[in-house]
Amino acid sequence: MPAIHLPSAVFSANMLYLQENSQLFLIKSKFMARAPKKETKQEPLEVVLWKTADKLRKNIDAAEYKHVVLGLIFLKYISDTFEAHYNLLVSGEGEFDGADPEDRDEYTAYNVFFVPENARWSYLLNQAKQPNIGKLVDDAMEAIENDNPQLKGVLPKVYARQNLDPTSLGELIDLIGNIALGDAKSRSADVLGHVFEYFLGEFALAEGKQGGQFYTPKSIVSLLVNMLEPYKGRVFDPCCGSGGMFVQSEKFVESHQGLVDDISIYGQESNQTTWRLAKMNLAIRGINSEHVKWNSEGSFLNDAHKDLKADYIIANPPFNVSDWSGDLLKEDARWSLGVPPAGNANFAWMQHFLYHMSPKGQAGVVLAKGALTSKTSGEGEIRKALVSEANVIDCIVNLPAKLFLNTQIPAALWFMRRDRVGSTQYKDRSNEILFIDARNLGHLINRRTKVLSDEDIKLITDTYHNWRNKDGEYEDVAGFCASVPLEKVAELDYVLTPGRYVGLADDEDEFDFKERFTSLKAEFEAQLAEEAKLNQAIAENLAKVIV
Repeated sequence: MPAIHLPSAVFSANMLYLQENSQLFLIKSKFMARAPKKETKQEPLEVVLWKTADKLRKNIDAAEYKHVVLGLIFLKYISDTFEAHYNLLVSGEGEFDGADPEDRDEYTAYNVFFVPENARWSYLLNQAKQPNIGKLVDDAMEAIENDNPQLKGVLPKVYARQNLDPTSLGELIDLIGNIALGDAKSRSADVLGHVFEYFLGEFALAEGKQGGQFYTPKSIVSLLVNMLEPYKGRVFDPCCGSGGMFVQSEKFVESHQGLVDDISIYGQESNQTTWRLAKMNLAIRGINSEHVKWNSEGSFLNDAHKDLKADYIIANPPFNVSDWSGDLLKEDARWSLGVPPAGNANFAWMQHFLYHMSPKGQAGVVLAKGALTSKTSGEGEIRKALVSEANVIDCIVNLPAKLFLNTQIPAALWFMRRDRVGSTQYKDRSNEILFIDARNLGHLINRRTKVLSDEDIKLITDTYHNWRNKDGEYEDVAGFCASVPLEKVAELDYVLTPGRYVGLADDEDEFDFKERFTSLKAEFEAQLAEEAKLNQAIAENLAKVIV
């Protein structure tokens, strides 16, 4: 066979020769042929924006930077809605004939925030490259608050800080200025609200444990809302964080062709910074937040909605809080089923929710899994009373691990109904509790965090609705769900862990170890043989090379 002289590119299916500076490099390929080039998939707008905004963050902590970015998105939103209404007033057509576009009352009448000239996005965009852009944005936020009392104390004024580079701020303004350019529809709350919500989630991930203090993961919120179906009535969250429960409730109504005006929201938050995020999050969605209150004492010491009886309570209270001022509240009227221990607020929250439920009210709440079994300081007696005396426990869902950003503590969902006895809307399940064990559902999105898919949410929701609704067809599924008589729960001393009741899953796959092992062994041996052939081919080609 004639000698083969060194080429400068591929000459074998498994070999690639490169000549660089008269040095020969040999690269062994793992594949017989080069894989076809993958088509580049266009990333969603919010993902592109996040990546760019995060690059501009530089050395600023995520906890601080979120107020910079989310404040600008909010400013862009109110400026866009102002501009759209401003143009209608300028046109002077129809009902706007003779209207003054600089009259604040013309905007208030249509629930549009008035934006003074020095706070309008077009002005700030033109000034974005100026070294004093930080002060200009702070002044804009101040001016908007002065002209819109409902935003007083809500907007961030952090843009002139020394650690925020004016050049990076200008680039961020340019970036946000490009969101949804186009027709009026694309500039609406749909796009900016979606971006705001996505950024909230990404900042929560970036902050890790601290992020969980203001953000409940979207898949958990969706599950709670879809289980309860808040079509109409008063929706209450006494520890509302950044308002995700309210946003998702409004989305649920809209997606089921309901009327958003049929629900009203009530909330309370003790962290003022988080409350500000909630107010912006709701405003950007066009949701009335006048009943979302802040006070530093919190819902136990200073209940902002003492007389409220809510149709739906949706909440994710902080787990196992020990410093909730229980010693000061031992005689509180809310503790109708027993005084909660001063060292743990879990059953204080449960009775707070129960106190605020209307005669036909429902609640879906998150609690640490330990609350299903704990008997410390009277907690077991309160749990027993919730089941037997009050008879409000409708369903318990055991959640997968790693769903929450701020804790690795396992959690469960508790669903309560006031009208379990004699309900005109649902099946009579007054002598049963539905237990769902969802620990095997969900998928990882990174090493530390898991989410529930839409399919997971539908499976859990359909199971509950088929059990609860009059037209539903339900049956127990071993290892996943079981409808359990209260007598059985009493036998197990009112322990509410789903795993105690649902049993083990039926193994439909009749696993044959010998057959499976033989198959895997044969596959592995075939791969070894293929590798040997490739190595032999490479060795033969090397022998033909003249150096």
